[in-house]
Amino acid sequence: MMTPVNLQQEAQASCSHEESEQAQLLVHFRKSVAADLRELAWLQNNEVTAEVLTELKSVQFPDNLGLRLQTPEGKEACQLVRKAIGDLPKEADEAVLDDLAADFTAIYLSNGYHISPYESVWLTDEGLVRQAPMVQVREWYKRHDLLAKDWQKQADDYIALEVEFVAHLLERDDEEETLIKVAQFLDEHPLRWIREFSMRVSTRCSTPFYAGLVLLTMHYLEELRTLLEAILQTARPSEEEIEKRMRLLSKPVGVTCAPIAELVEDKAIEFVQKT
Repeated sequence: MMTPVNLQQEAQASCSHEESEQAQLLVHFRKSVAADLRELAWLQNNEVTAEVLTELKSVQFPDNLGLRLQTPEGKEACQLVRKAIGDLPKEADEAVLDDLAADFTAIYLSNGYHISPYESVWLTDEGLVRQAPMVQVREWYKRHDLLAKDWQKQADDYIALEVEFVAHLLERDDEEETLIKVAQFLDEHPLRWIREFSMRVSTRCSTPFYAGLVLLTMHYLEELRTLLEAILQTARPSEEEIEKRMRLLSKPVGVTCAPIAELVEDKAIEFVQKT
């Protein structure tokens, strides 16, 4: 005699197994993308040394990234970085390091190419740093008990800090609501200006390495946002919808910029230090 089968229990068990596998994949996705973003943020917040270049070659950057870019533009950016690193001498000499250091300084520190790495410059009519967009970004950090470590030297809406913050959100927990926040932050902040920033840097900077790095970062964030749209099964808002939303959120700087004493000072955003 055949043993009776409880189809409902079997179906529930099957669904439970599938949900468990999906949950594990999502955890792996979060961790991998967070690690990628920390690496991209670090490279845009620190001058590369001979040791760092050796490490990048050793791990075969950018092929070591957990998220493989799929768009033609993303693949092209990866190839640009790959070739830039591959073309460097086995042991970077002083001239190579000086060129990279000069490019880093011009892009991220001295405004040498007249291309700001700060969101406020791109999203305000005045084109000034530390304006309303920076305040909005600071409020995001504050809501998650974070403070930009060197906020007096480096405004909260610095590109590397925004990328690092996305990594922090992805590592925060396993809740779907957090992924919704990641998508929202990307929509409201870095993705509103990083394309123009990266395109200009790539055409004005002196080294293929930094030309590729900024393009790689931009396409990575774009493809991450596309993946989140699929994961969350929620349509990505249009640029017009986002701009309308941000106009409603905009307030004078003095209204929302909390005194530093009110922020959580013991949880500064940190960058991964390479050894």
